[in-house]
Amino acid sequence: MSDPVIDIEDLTFAWKQGPQVLHIPAFRVEAGERVFLRGPSGSGKSTLLGLIAGVLAPQTGRIRVLGEDMRALSPSRRDRLRADHVGVIFQMFNLVPYLSVTGNVLLPLRFSPARRKAAGSDATSEACRLLARLGLDDPSLLQRRVSDLSVGQQQRVAAARALIGAPRLIIADEPTSALDADARDRFIALLSEEVTRTGASLLFVSHDASLAPLFTRAVDLAAINQASSGANHRAGVHA
Repeated sequence: MSDPVIDIEDLTFAWKQGPQVLHIPAFRVEAGERVFLRGPSGSGKSTLLGLIAGVLAPQTGRIRVLGEDMRALSPSRRDRLRADHVGVIFQMFNLVPYLSVTGNVLLPLRFSPARRKAAGSDATSEACRLLARLGLDDPSLLQRRVSDLSVGQQQRVAAARALIGAPRLIIADEPTSALDADARDRFIALLSEEVTRTGASLLFVSHDASLAPLFTRAVDLAAINQASSGANHRAGVHA
């Protein structure tokens, strides 16, 4: 059996001089899994994703991503791991406004020889294929600046950018908040198909519990985060 893609043990994190945000005794994502992680606003979802992506470092505990101990890696090596093997769909998309649609999708290939090789000799065609799969199949859109697109179209560009070059882990942070229910479900189905095609793992984070049946496994952040449980107990909140 292969090692888990994400393996967390006794992880803690707090912002400077602030209360503990996360204390996660155990959390794993196996290779090829599509995991839905649910939590309300302010529950620490984005913080946890930052730790998994190597943007943040935990105070204590172990977090291994794709077999690498993130606490033991230097910031530059965490950056390399993320560039080569992790595709992120940010909540606010983080697209480059002055680049075209295809320019944004191809951007990760500038920073990762591994993903550039995986995208193949005609990376632009691969970018167009991903965009078409995600519903942007109008050729007239491809050279437009992303700032000219609707929010829903920008969301699809962000997803294609995360998928290009077949990263082994896709992290999605509330990527469907701007879509109606039908468009949201179609988007998740297409995203899942692309992840399955490459054998990647998907960690999809949202506050919307109704999305859980669309994934192979659902996890409630409050159930695995003892910091959240402790805060609720101190405040007198009971299930």
